[in-house]
Amino acid sequence: MDLAGTPKLADARPDDSCYRRGGHGVRLVSAAESASPDFGAAWDALCSEAGEPNPFFEPWFALPSLAHFATGNSPAIAAHFDAGRLVGLMPLTRPPRYYGYPVPHHAAWLHDNAFCSGPLVARGYEHAFWKAVLERLDNAPGHSLFLHLPELPADSRTAKALDAVLAETGRPAVTVDQASRAMLCSDLGAEAYFEQAMSAKKRKELRRQRKRLAEEGSLTFERHAHAEGLESWIAEFLALEAAGWKGERGSALANAQRTRALFADALAGAASAGRLERLALRLDGKPIAMLANFVTPPGVFSFKTAFDEAYSRFSPGLLLQVENLDLLDRKDIAWADSCAAPGHSMIERIWREKRRIISRNIAIGGPLRRAVFRALMVYETRAKDKT
Repeated sequence: MDLAGTPKLADARPDDSCYRRGGHGVRLVSAAESASPDFGAAWDALCSEAGEPNPFFEPWFALPSLAHFATGNSPAIAAHFDAGRLVGLMPLTRPPRYYGYPVPHHAAWLHDNAFCSGPLVARGYEHAFWKAVLERLDNAPGHSLFLHLPELPADSRTAKALDAVLAETGRPAVTVDQASRAMLCSDLGAEAYFEQAMSAKKRKELRRQRKRLAEEGSLTFERHAHAEGLESWIAEFLALEAAGWKGERGSALANAQRTRALFADALAGAASAGRLERLALRLDGKPIAMLANFVTPPGVFSFKTAFDEAYSRFSPGLLLQVENLDLLDRKDIAWADSCAAPGHSMIERIWREKRRIISRNIAIGGPLRRAVFRALMVYETRAKDKT
């Protein structure tokens, strides 16, 4: 198709030839179609077969995200089929700008409250998924000069498969950003890990803080994996977060209608899918620290946490994370991603492992487009080296 006539992703039509061969290849599925019962059933099946979990691309999170956050070049779902079976999936969009510059490109679609772009791919299909997606973009790149993959776990099965495909094909690619965030990954049980992670002096201080906090009233801890009482729990969390520094800066979930709605819809969907765990530390029934985990075995993603800053001298958020170490005693969980900013002052005091997160740019299209890509990436990497 001529570049000037390239449609938006949501309006794009699949290459019908792959369906005449019996449902093989990558199809761009619109947001509306992705919410259909038929596609939803295939999507649910893929979630149970994925070699690497990503709750942010599961339907109970992705569909509310599309409903509340999709604007402009509406995202589509890049869906990989094998003989009619859905074996891979990644939301894909086509931003006209790249970090403020007028550089059109394709990108895995995330928003500010989604923290991982690793595609959902059935185990054993990782290599085929990347080959199919990249070939699809080669054949119909539109205006785009490259594929951008933000927030990609560097050591995941899908990232390693991508590395293999790039090496095999000699396709140019550049890692344009990388960072490490706190991760929980150990063969130790909760108690042994706590003793190793924190010095005896710090553990003693935490015990003192908990004792002093208990003197303020009735201190209780709760953990729930069901949906009962979820609506009131969500309201409490939103109020707790908004009462702190995030509320003052206007970045709390409650400060915007779409983030309030996403939080409520995602937690309700996660609970219905058996993916939600809620933790709370309460003083006389009032929440002073709360945490929402997305449980996607063998991993867990800590989605959102909040604490009452009036009790900061007692470290309620850290006390709640001590309780959260019980994840290490679960046989179905091997690791947990904090989803926290690198260098987070609280979580890195107790979670000692790191998960490396990278952003990659990958060449697509023919020789001329790839030559432009190389020039752009030389400019970007040089500019970053100077900062």
